Amino acid sequence: MPYVNIRVAGTLSKEQKAKICQGVTNVIAETANKPQDSILIFIDELPHENIARGGELLQKPAGK
Repeated sequence: MPYVNIRVAGTLSKEQKAKICQGVTNVIAETANKPQDSILIFIDELPHENIARGGELLQKPAGK
């Protein structure tokens, strides 16, 4: 059973999550020849201040 963990800074809409999950599922099913209903996807939404790049914490995008 394939599983995928996707981590993003900030939040996604339900529609964005659905589109990502469908696309990832399609790619894995086609490429790895796995049934779509066996593919699990986990999306972790993390606050920007919990992620650092180059030793610096990420900043929340302006307007969000």
